Amino acid sequence: MTALPLHRCWQGRIAAPLLFIAALGLGGCGKQEVYGKLNETAANEMIAVLSQSGIVASKVEGEKGAWSVDVSQGDFAKAVETLRAHGLPHEEYDSLGTVFKKEGFTSTPLEERARLVYGLSQELSRTISNIDGVVQARVHLTMPEADPLSREAKPSAASVFVKYRTGFDLRSQTGAIKALVTNAIEGLTYDRVSVVMVPAQTLPVLPREEGMVPIATLLALFALGVLGVAGRAFWRMRRPKPGLPDTVRS
Repeated sequence: MTALPLHRCWQGRIAAPLLFIAALGLGGCGKQEVYGKLNETAANEMIAVLSQSGIVASKVEGEKGAWSVDVSQGDFAKAVETLRAHGLPHEEYDSLGTVFKKEGFTSTPLEERARLVYGLSQELSRTISNIDGVVQARVHLTMPEADPLSREAKPSAASVFVKYRTGFDLRSQTGAIKALVTNAIEGLTYDRVSVVMVPAQTLPVLPREEGMVPIATLLALFALGVLGVAGRAFWRMRRPKPGLPDTVRS
């Protein structure tokens, strides 16, 4: 039976665990996509918010001018929660032009009215969401159709839901929001508009000492250190050692 060189035997036993540890260290530093199919403005806004929260993020350009935002795998969960707390990515609202886009089909009066109500609610939601500090805005409209057999017209009503970030005095804007909705809907009175404001849940801030190295950086340095130790061990093992037999025979 032919024996293997002694230094090769020990080399194989040490190399396997060292390479496995290095692979774990480098695996923790991989990138993971948080959101994709974004325009560049939305991607830049996300990166700015993540950077202010201490999360390192990068944008990657994809096909047809679409962008994605990537973070390290260890920061993925925190990145998603941070963006959600800031209302990112912004919700896309339909416009009246989109709702009433001509498609070659004839709509009934009921369908046209439903589309009008939906389009108005989308336009108002978009306008309110542009107020500083607003995370999410929804406007629900009730616009009963006039009954020709009734002398009294049924009044319209509106309900506005606003989620806002802490640190912004959005409650003082309640009157302005009600006036905005009232003036946008014909026949709607100020007292028929209700506004509900809810503060967004704040993210817990973990204590972080000044100069503390992020976990991704520590993992990268650890992996590089392990690879350096493994390389040095291989180099020493490959050198013949005087006084030791080169092979072991059975």
